[in-house]
Amino acid sequence: MTNMQQAIDHIKGLSIDERALLAHCLISSLNNIQEEGVEESWIQLAEKRWAQLESGVVQAVSWAEIKKGIIK
Repeated sequence: MTNMQQAIDHIKGLSIDERALLAHCLISSLNNIQEEGVEESWIQLAEKRWAQLESGVVQAVSWAEIKKGIIK
């Protein structure tokens, strides 16, 4: 029997709360996986957008204005 099959068999014996917690932990662990360069790309984009705001090339829009545009 493989380790994976043993884990699955063991999981079947857990309570629903324990399985929910395990599922949450497994899904959360996937969020920590990042492709190389992704964080740097986000930083560069944020810096570019900030420079555009400061220079007046673009104007900020409030959350209220955004919601009005969505809920038409």
